[in-house]
Amino acid sequence: MQLSDFDFPLPEDLIATRPAHPRSSARLLVAEGETITDAIVRDLTDWLRPGDRLVLNDTKVIPARLSGLRHRSSAQGETEARIEITLLEPRAGGLWAALVKPLKKLREGETVVLSERLSATLEAREEGQGLFRFNLTGEDFDAALAEAGAMPLPPYIAAKRAADEQDKEDYQTVWARTSGAVAAPTASLHFDAPLLAALKDRGIEFTHVTLHVGAGTFLPVKVDDVTTHKMHGEWGEVTDSAAAEIAATKAAGGRVIPVGTTALRLIETAARESGAIAPWTGVTDIFIYPGFEFHVADALMTNFHLPKSTLMMLVAAFMGKARMDRVYAHALAERYRFFSYGDASLLIP
Repeated sequence: MQLSDFDFPLPEDLIATRPAHPRSSARLLVAEGETITDAIVRDLTDWLRPGDRLVLNDTKVIPARLSGLRHRSSAQGETEARIEITLLEPRAGGLWAALVKPLKKLREGETVVLSERLSATLEAREEGQGLFRFNLTGEDFDAALAEAGAMPLPPYIAAKRAADEQDKEDYQTVWARTSGAVAAPTASLHFDAPLLAALKDRGIEFTHVTLHVGAGTFLPVKVDDVTTHKMHGEWGEVTDSAAAEIAATKAAGGRVIPVGTTALRLIETAARESGAIAPWTGVTDIFIYPGFEFHVADALMTNFHLPKSTLMMLVAAFMGKARMDRVYAHALAERYRFFSYGDASLLIP
């Protein structure tokens, strides 16, 4: 398999920069076997059956994009430089790994003032990233970050417009509860309270798992032979109760349907050892491409992905490469909206 096998021409105007409102009014492409149907996300109740279980990623996106000033005294007097910091993940000892622009303008030991309450000191550099210590911790840090930070919109949206206050609501799922992600599980953004209520009334069940989506999800694949690509690691957890709920649905003949590739990657990670879902906690770097054997997921709800991305490889593994080529040709012809704020698909092998 070559990287070029997962490429396709995507018109720029199909990249969504704002989501549908209300959330469940987005379009839904349903691919069941060889059949493709155009629907709306609120129609999910027509496609799911009583006893099916949706697996939902409850990670919460932090406002990880920060901007501040570095002050320095020199022979030429006081100077300052604008520094952009994008948090990536917490590290041992209370440090945060972050992308820094421009990293060369910041020395180890210097402090960036981000707001009246929040500042960050560069303690070390590591593989092109900065390791920062903040002046606040715990709930004080969370509150100051909420005030000073902006949502870390994906590069393909950030290149078109800056994040604003509306994104703090739009780029967060309605069930988000475990802080730690720097990217949203975007298929989940299509759900709102009325849809969840309708699904519950239909007899659909829900299980929450946690996978903290990292900025590495946007890293391009740089190798021609896709099997040699190394995935980024992301922390996740499938609790005892979550594993038991999923196992019970499988045993009863219901379908397990992860909402988003993040939930799918996590539950398949949790089933790698025995072939059946089990409680699991740790960092997963599972890479799913054609030839992968799925043990848990019976269907998948997901958005439309970037050309040549690992997520294109994942859906090709799930549905078959030729079938996904037809799905994407249909989505392009019917002008579905792509990527994080775009439309959704329900993939049923």
